[in-house]
Formats: sequence, C-alpha cells, structure tokens
Amino acid sequence: MPEHEQPDQPERDDTVAGAGDQPVETGRDRLVQAIRKPTRRQVGVAVILAILGFSAAVQVRSTEAATTYPGMRQEDLVQVLNNLSAAAQRAENDINQLEQAQSSLLSNRDSRAAAISRAREQADALAILAGTVPATGPGIRVTVTDESGQIKIDQLLNALQELRDAGAEAIEINDAVRVVAQTALDDGTAAGEPGRIIVDGQELAQPYVIEAIGNPQTLATALEIFGGFLEQVEQVSARAVVKELDEVEIASVREIATSEYATPVEDE
Repeated sequence: MPEHEQPDQPERDDTVAGAGDQPVETGRDRLVQAIRKPTRRQVGVAVILAILGFSAAVQVRSTEAATTYPGMRQEDLVQVLNNLSAAAQRAENDINQLEQAQSSLLSNRDSRAAAISRAREQADALAILAGTVPATGPGIRVTVTDESGQIKIDQLLNALQELRDAGAEAIEINDAVRVVAQTALDDGTAAGEPGRIIVDGQELAQPYVIEAIGNPQTLATALEIFGGFLEQVEQVSARAVVKELDEVEIASVREIATSEYATPVEDE
C-alpha cells in the first residue's frame, strides 16, 4: 500500500428518510395548524391583542383630536367657535319648535276632548228633554185619588205646567206616558165620551201618578202655591199625596217626531 494513501471512507448518506421514518414538521406547518385549530391559550392571546390594538387606536385618535385645536390659528378657532354657536342655536330653535308643536297638539287634543264632552252633555240633555232616553234623579211623586171622578184634564194640565215652571227636567204619568213639549191631553169630548183623561192617545186610570225629576223641595213647593194644583184637587173632594224622593226612575220613552214643516236655520 502506498505510504500516503488513505483507506476508503464510507460515503455519507444524504438521501431523504424512507417511508417508515416520521416526517419532519416545519415552522410553516405549525403556523397552518395553529390557524386551523387554535388552542384556548392561543385564542386568549388573540383576544388580548385585539383589545390592546383597539385601545391604542382610540388613544391615537383622542390624541390627534386633543392636539388639533392648539395648532390652529386664531382666525380658524374663531370660525370653529362661530360654527359651534350656530349649530347650538339651530338645535335650540329646533327644540323650541318641537316644544311648541307638542304644546299645540296637546292644546288641540284638550280642546277637542272638551268639545266632545260638551257635545255629549248637550246631546244627553236634549235627549232627556225630548223623552227619547230613560232618566233618573231626585224628584217627587204625586199620587192623586179621585173617587168622585171630578179630576179633569184642566187640573192635570195645571199640575204639569207648575212642574215645568219649577224646573222639572223629566215627567212621567202612570209609568206609561212620557210628558214632553208635544204632549197632548184630551178629555174624550171629541169622541163623544166626555170625562175621560187621555194623554198622547193613552187613557189614564186611577190613581193618577205623576213623577218628576228635579229639585224635590222646589217641585213640591210649586204644587202648593195659592190656587195651584193641590188646592184645586181639594176643591173637587179629591186627594193628592206628594212625596219628595232622593231617586226617581222614569223608564218610558217616546220616538222622535219628524218635522213636517220646520227646518233648522243654517249658520252663516
């Protein structure tokens, strides 16, 4: 063997590992794996970093806004102030207009409500006077007993007139006839049967009971005046009893008669 000749060295195997060996995991593989399936710790770190980034952005914007005005010229600051004052004035005007609109709406609503309430009150009053609705309230009850048959329509008409003059708001006879402005009384003379008492086509039987709603004391006093109804009843040997009541119920009603000739006058 030559003096300087070295023995053969085994050549280094630089080939890739065989199929049976484990694959080598690179940094890129770990990054992709972390993005696809992050761990709880990685998620927490990501949230913290997002919050810190948002806080930093807000701080930067606040700093920029705070450093804007000190770097402006006096004329620019005056203009900004004027713009802010004008905007504030416009906002105040808008507020005043809205408040006025609200006040107007409330006032109109209250006015409409008051008008509707007043209209209903008037309608109720007219309905009671017209006898188209039942009525209840304090008043009196007059019971007339006439065994001799001397009570005529003259005495009855006098009683109704005295009650009306005393402020009676609703009157009923024998729980059947509602007395209104158009009420008619007949003694049967036209039919050849005098001595009867017929009110609005209904013949009355004894005892005659008159009920009236109004101030009880005023109504009772009206019948007691000199020469009035009670005195006339005594003169024909009949008997009348007047009772003042806290509540009188008048249930009879009548239909509204259609006017054949009269028409309302329209407001100009």
